[in-house]
Amino acid sequence: MPVITRDQVRVPLDVAPDRREVYVDNYLKATRNSGRLMLFACDQKFEHLNADFHGEGIDPADNDPEHLFRIARQGTCGVLAGQRGLIAQYAADYPELNYLVKMNSKTNLVSTKQEDPFSALLSDLESVLILRDNGVNVVGLGYTIYLGSEYESTMLADAGQLIAQAHAEGLIVVLWIYPRGKAVANEKDPDLIAGAAGAALCLGADFVKVNPPKPAAGTSAEALAVASEAAGRCGLVCAGGSTVDAPTFLSQLHEQIHVGGACGNATGRNIHQRSLDEAVRLTKAISAITLDDASVEDALAVFEGSKEYERQA
Repeated sequence: MPVITRDQVRVPLDVAPDRREVYVDNYLKATRNSGRLMLFACDQKFEHLNADFHGEGIDPADNDPEHLFRIARQGTCGVLAGQRGLIAQYAADYPELNYLVKMNSKTNLVSTKQEDPFSALLSDLESVLILRDNGVNVVGLGYTIYLGSEYESTMLADAGQLIAQAHAEGLIVVLWIYPRGKAVANEKDPDLIAGAAGAALCLGADFVKVNPPKPAAGTSAEALAVASEAAGRCGLVCAGGSTVDAPTFLSQLHEQIHVGGACGNATGRNIHQRSLDEAVRLTKAISAITLDDASVEDALAVFEGSKEYERQA
């Protein structure tokens, strides 16, 4: 069972001295004392509109936004990531959850063929601190960068400033970095994924979320290992992608961590598109692998309900 203590948390030197202990608290909450991120990605309400929440193959419960919060409460989750407004509307009823506020977002209506992607800031840090002052357990911020877009310089600058401000307040930061735009021929090119990981490190992020690479030879997990090394002290996690069956998803996650060197996971659709009971069981199975180094077989037993799992640390 991977467990880290407070003195093992490496605190970046841009964290204000009087916020170091706050940063350590937030880091341990987000990783459930493991050093590995267990992120429940709920930002698709904005990014993908309602297509990811209603339709064929999606449980009807997913159309209600509160489904996300019910899953996080009943399941095993390090941090729920969503936009400020979503969190502000529901957090009072779910005060025990850890939250990561997604600071920028865009819809998927404008295609890359029409225009290079740009995700603008939706709010500033002050509005997030108001949430925290009102009792919301905000542990960090999230921000998306489309590397290779003609607007990348604006997003890079915004991210750099946000990270400095967040660290000064003791908050962790997770960057979503996706190479995308007319200048990018292959969004999942292993070299570009590794480059995105290195860019996140240089910006000072604590974790970076990338798409799994698709190499011409070898496995995705083997290519991911290069990106994980390139990320250095910035923990790398993979986007979960479209919903697949549980054995496939858990096998991929196990390989990403144990072959690819991933530092946790960031999962959205593969969790919330299921019924509440099934989603909760899947969070526990994912957590068994992410937080406790369980085998795929043991994680599947957790998912199928034949084995209990509760994170003790």
